[in-house]
Amino acid sequence: MLLLGINLATTRIVTVQTTYYPDSNAKTSMKSCLKYSLCFGMLSAFLLTIFAKNISIYFLHSQISSNLFYVISISLPFIAMSSCLNGYFTALRKNGKNAISKVFEQFIKITLTAFLLSTVMPNGLEYACLSLVLGECVSEIMSFFLSFLLYFFEKRKYTKELNTNVNYIKAIFEIAIPVSVTSYIRSGLSSIKQVLIPIRLERSGMDCNTALSNYGIISGMAMPVLMFPEVIINSFSGLLIPEFTYYYTKGNYERISTIISKIFRVTLIFSICVIGIFLFYSNTISLFVYNNLEIGLYLKILCPLLLFMYLDGIVDNILKGLNEQLGVMKCNIADLFISIFCIYFLLPIFGMTGYIFVIFLSEIFNSLVSILQLKKITKFKFDFINWLLKPFVIIFISYFLTEFFVKNACYDIISFILKLIIFIGFYFLGIIFISK
Repeated sequence: MLLLGINLATTRIVTVQTTYYPDSNAKTSMKSCLKYSLCFGMLSAFLLTIFAKNISIYFLHSQISSNLFYVISISLPFIAMSSCLNGYFTALRKNGKNAISKVFEQFIKITLTAFLLSTVMPNGLEYACLSLVLGECVSEIMSFFLSFLLYFFEKRKYTKELNTNVNYIKAIFEIAIPVSVTSYIRSGLSSIKQVLIPIRLERSGMDCNTALSNYGIISGMAMPVLMFPEVIINSFSGLLIPEFTYYYTKGNYERISTIISKIFRVTLIFSICVIGIFLFYSNTISLFVYNNLEIGLYLKILCPLLLFMYLDGIVDNILKGLNEQLGVMKCNIADLFISIFCIYFLLPIFGMTGYIFVIFLSEIFNSLVSILQLKKITKFKFDFINWLLKPFVIIFISYFLTEFFVKNACYDIISFILKLIIFIGFYFLGIIFISK
């Protein structure tokens, strides 16, 4: 349980140490972080080994052998230490090394899993599951050794080793324990929420299959498409934690406010562009991706939420960099309690309309509370006209210009992509124009 916060703890502690001592190799703090990871990784492996049979019998009804959990337990210490090393590279803004280890991990996983499945698949389901688990575990272990090798060469670049009296174990516990405990509370509440949705939809008059189908259309088909562009934001959002930790440690709140303003502006401009794409072209996207117009309706209805969803992830990472990770978790837990309450009482009355309302309520509440928390700490100013109003006006103008100049229907994916490029081009030309 206590492994969940080690990545954040390592990132913050190493960032603080290298902020005060730029030439330090952070060896002292990393020793503590790796010891913590190894100890609790081994403890997690031990507990999983003890309870493996009970999990297999009582939760999986003996359909899956407990041997799989024994294999998983071997990889847990390596996964924990890998998370620690990833936090180290993030703190040093060396995310390229994290990317190398992840690509290597995926390569090993895909190659080994494919080989094992082709070899043992005829032997039955249990062997197929074992192949998947073994591929995952071996790739995690190999990824750790690569990350450790990269860490070994990285720390040699720094000549200064500190002998400090700082109790890093205590600092790790202060970050990791609250994050871990609240994460598990959040995971439990989230599981209750996901189980409750189809059950309460049935109470509205739907049969079981219809309830599961409608729930699956939104959560399993519409939402993944809406969240796909977020990979662009995620590519830099993780770097916000060490960046804001650095300025927070320095006490440079003016610089913090300046960076937040720039990040908000860029994120909102990007989010409004994506909203425009789904708002105006949701039916075409739905046909090309799923060959189903019904999903296009949900894309159109839910796309305004992207403004809050994309921004929320950014704000959460900024708050973690400002040592407000516990506030982030409290907000998420409060959001889940409100969602569960609304799901329980509204879905039997309003059905899918109630579910969509809950999604809007949840995302808007979570985002606004996080933004207000950030505003309270940093005092940054939100520019409603330039960050929201003008981009929304431009997105509508861009659509009408695109439809005026590109009248052809999008019968194939190539012509549709070209139309989107023109639409995006008009939008960003408009953004450049109003920025002058």
